[in-house]
Formats: sequence, C-alpha cells, structure tokens
Amino acid sequence: MSDTDGVHDGQRPKVTACGKKLFLCLSKALTLKPDDKTCFVGRAKCYLKMGQSDNALKDAEASLKEDKSFFEGLYQKAEALYYMGEFEFALVFYHRGQKLRPQIQEFRLGIQKAQEAIENSVGNPSFVKLEIKGDLSFLQKDEEKKQQTLKTPKSEKTTKQLLGEFYNLVKGKTKGGERLQDVIQGCLTYLDTCTEFWNQEKPISAQEKERKLMQQKPLPSTPSDPAHFLLKSLDDIDAELTSGNAEGSLKKAEDVMKIVQGWSEKEVPNKKEVLGSLHSCIGNAFIDLGDLGKALDHHQKDLEFAKQCKLPDAMSRALDNIGRVYAQIGQFSQAIEL
Repeated sequence: MSDTDGVHDGQRPKVTACGKKLFLCLSKALTLKPDDKTCFVGRAKCYLKMGQSDNALKDAEASLKEDKSFFEGLYQKAEALYYMGEFEFALVFYHRGQKLRPQIQEFRLGIQKAQEAIENSVGNPSFVKLEIKGDLSFLQKDEEKKQQTLKTPKSEKTTKQLLGEFYNLVKGKTKGGERLQDVIQGCLTYLDTCTEFWNQEKPISAQEKERKLMQQKPLPSTPSDPAHFLLKSLDDIDAELTSGNAEGSLKKAEDVMKIVQGWSEKEVPNKKEVLGSLHSCIGNAFIDLGDLGKALDHHQKDLEFAKQCKLPDAMSRALDNIGRVYAQIGQFSQAIEL
C-alpha cells in the first residue's frame, strides 16, 4: 500500500501516462486471471487516481469476494467509500483493517481522517447543548412498547409478518454482493465504536494539557503490556507528525526506539519489525524537518529490517519512502527505479 502517499490530504494525485499504462496492464491481466485479488486492488488504486470512485469500490469488493479478511482490499474499499463521501462506512472498514493489521499506519491515518471528516460534517459534539423541554410523553410510550416487545418472544414467521417487505429487504444483498444484514451489523458495530469514542472524548484543553504532561514525563522502561505500549506509542508518533509537530514526533520515536532496543526477543518476538516501523517514523519526521540525508539513512534501515523479516508490506513502505527522498533531492531516475 505504498502508493497511497499524497492521498490522505483529501486530494487525488494526478494520473500520469505511466499510471494509465499500469491501468491497461492490470485490466488485461484480469481478463487472463479474473479472480486475482491483487490485480483488483491495483486497478482500484488506478480508478481512485482517475476519480472513478464507484469503479474503485467495485474492484475493491471483487478483491474481497473470496477472502473477506484481505486487508489490502479492505483498505481500498475504505478509501473508495471515503472519496465517495461515505465517511461513516469508510470508518467501519478502516477499523476492520486495523483490527487485522494494527501495525499498518495507513489504517490509523484512515481512521483519523474519516473521524475528522465526520466531525467537520456534523460538528463537534462538545459544543452541542441538548435541551429537555416540550412534550416528551411519546418517549415514555415508546419505552413501554419496547419493554412489551422484549417480554413477548416472536417466531421468525411472526417477525416476517410484522416486518413485511422490510424482512425480505434485510435478507437480500447489495449490488456489490454483500448481505444487507452484514452491512447493518457493520453499521451497528460502527455505532458502538462511535459511542465509545465520544464517551471517552475529552475537552480540547484537557487533551492539550495531558499531551504536555506526557511530553514532560519520561517513557516507561519496562511497560507491563509491551504490545499496548507500542500501539499507543505509534499512534502518538503519527498524531504528532500529522499535526505538523515533526520535532515532537521525532523525539517520541527516538525515545521509544531506545526502550525497544533494550528489550529481548523473548519480550517482543517481532522486535525487528517494530524497529523497522520506528525507523520509518523517524525517517518521515526528518523528511518534514528537511534533513533528507538522515531521512534516507533511516528509511534504508527500515528496508534492511523488512528484508530480514521477509515482510512485503514493510519493504514496499521503505522503498516508497526512499523513492520520495530521492525525488526530493532531484535524483529522479533512482526514484523511478525504486
């Protein structure tokens, strides 16, 4: 998923001649191998760059036809929904992907941008004041009906009679082939996530105060839950970089790097993979700070760890970042080769 850079700011990159050629090649490959999910994902990316979000969504769903847990397909489906303005549904699939691959930064960034888009659309709930006035007796009646409904067990036949056409609709499928009841369940899961999110939401002033306190406190040397500590740390590092605080992101990443380097392979079995991710974060911070030499060094270290661990996604990420650095220093032939 390395070629998603430049898409997170809400603007699609321009389609180059090379991109059009890739699109034609992928389309031809799909005629020869119509069930290749990797080709569907690649063409979905092309469709997004061409501004054809509907077609991108179709290809993303096609890539998930045989394997619903194919994380690259989930990401492209989320991206397509995001650019179609379906921010809530996009957030659902960003969350699904993050649960499958929590170490991939794109899912965290996707969740962040989808939440921001939702907030921008509906406003911040912290500033919404609800008033209790007027005739609210209908709420009591609804509650009484609900209690009666819960007390009265119904068979599927009775349910079908009561719901009528809506029952058949729920049992049907969407144009993309998904069962509508699965989509509804996904929406309910999303609503539960939103409820938890807003319940935990703090005023901005409290968040800023907490962030400053965290910056002042030294990071723990032996956390009781290394996995939770690493996920939280990576989220904080990404948040600092996304907010424009490259120096804060760099400091956090370097502090976490020192801690992880002191751990044993027994404490963290995927230690090399974690170190590679931290080198990637440090390299990105140096890019924002304009120190391209150090950025290149850290992204090359990320690539070394990715090769040692045989991680295609991490290798793709590192190569993409190295290519970006070469492009910024004007070595375009090397950038294109990468």
